[in-house]
Amino acid sequence: MAAKFNFDDDGVVVVVGSGAGGGTVANELAQKGINVVVLEAGNRWEIADFENDEWANFLRISWIDPRTTSGNWRVAKDFGGLPAWIVKAVGGSTIHWAGASLRIQPHEFQGRTNYGNVAGANLLDWPVTRAELDPYYDLAEKKMGTTGTNGIPRLPGNNNYKVLAAGAAKMGYQKFHTGNMSINSQPRDGRGSCQQIGFCFQGCKSGAKWSTLYTEIPKGEATGHMEVRPNAMVLRVLHDAKGKVSGVEYADKSGKIQMQKARAVCVAGNSIESPRLLLNSASNLFRDGLANSSGQVGRNYMRHLTASVYAVFDREVHMYRGTTMAGIVADESRHDTKRGFVGGYEMETLSLGLPFIAAFLEPGAWGRDVTFGLDRYANMAGMWIVGEDMPQASNRVTLNAKVKDANGQPVANVHYDDHPNDLAMRNHAFQQGSALYESVGAVKTYRTPPYPSTHNLGTNRMSANARDGVVNKFGQTHDIKNLFVSDGSQFTTGAAENPTLTIVALAIRQAEYIAKQMAAKEI
Repeated sequence: MAAKFNFDDDGVVVVVGSGAGGGTVANELAQKGINVVVLEAGNRWEIADFENDEWANFLRISWIDPRTTSGNWRVAKDFGGLPAWIVKAVGGSTIHWAGASLRIQPHEFQGRTNYGNVAGANLLDWPVTRAELDPYYDLAEKKMGTTGTNGIPRLPGNNNYKVLAAGAAKMGYQKFHTGNMSINSQPRDGRGSCQQIGFCFQGCKSGAKWSTLYTEIPKGEATGHMEVRPNAMVLRVLHDAKGKVSGVEYADKSGKIQMQKARAVCVAGNSIESPRLLLNSASNLFRDGLANSSGQVGRNYMRHLTASVYAVFDREVHMYRGTTMAGIVADESRHDTKRGFVGGYEMETLSLGLPFIAAFLEPGAWGRDVTFGLDRYANMAGMWIVGEDMPQASNRVTLNAKVKDANGQPVANVHYDDHPNDLAMRNHAFQQGSALYESVGAVKTYRTPPYPSTHNLGTNRMSANARDGVVNKFGQTHDIKNLFVSDGSQFTTGAAENPTLTIVALAIRQAEYIAKQMAAKEI
């Protein structure tokens, strides 16, 4: 039976957001007997509510509240009001994700040391090493049922993967397989195995794919120590006269303002909403926003270097049949400056439904070049390119005071300029991706520009020194002991890997730390 806590209960930990970070840290705390209130801005949809119609489900679950953009990135031109493709619902973006679960490589934790002084980049080493995080990666993989780990077999390869693998072999690549995916390849944790339904990006109809919606959150509720309040949009984090966090203020479903007291607050609203919340929580004591004595809140926004390559063949592929992203070529994720850039990138299978292909193949374009591909959708194969983009202080989330949301709060403006390293990496990836498909007979390839960001990172980054970031190695803000950040905005650098596994590993570690701090009366 789910718990119900009073608004004036100042012994609870309030978690803002219920995705990979928030849902995990909340469950981990509840399992330790700590009372938790999870405030989620969106509705609570269940598996039965998902549709394989991607567009219909996109409109139901996505975060499409007003946001603005600036900078030279292509997204600002094509999708200016939708800089991020994330979820506003219980479970957060673990509803809309591919399932790829990769560990950040050791060299990527030490970007400043290994890449050197890259002009225009604001590189910093993480204050935590891969060796320190490995035990928590182990726990995360067991929790999520990640294939290719713990003796869990990998998923079968669909046709999209078979094309990728054939091309990878022709290119001389060595590291390709159907991926480390948090999608059940066999029944596990009370959920069945993947049914290879396809069109599952916008919610897994069988529940085989890990999501906090139907794993962490129900388990936390079953302890009697967790309450989830959907349709609760947190407006500001409150503090007492000494600067200690004391609770949060939020708008409920009817728009009524509520106040929940707290012993500690974990902010897990993703790399756009988390800094927005801290900045909107400015007060006489914290005039520049909470946890912002360094001026780093909102800065160093990263979205991964992303692009896609789609290829048309003279025979049918039916890339949409089966798992959306069960296939990876990891050879290019190494650090090798002979290619003309620092860091690296992954190539991962990707299929989108026809409506999204029409929107993303070449936004705004028309004519025979585009219709050639759309007419041959059944003959198409596709990959997504995920690479390490450079943190830049000027790439940032700020408040746009001229645009307000439904609650009268300034919305987030997302500013992003591509770094020269990003452009060099994308060009290399386009060339390699196109060559891979051409090596196995592609009659035409499409180099698709970035679409709204699904990997949003940085903006509240970890740092050893308080002047360089927002949180310490446990996600605890440097300025306020009982205020934590529990999402991808903690990332010091982006690395080349999909971020969810690392977010979950950090959340497990953070919950352990919070419990110890509470037991010692430090918070």
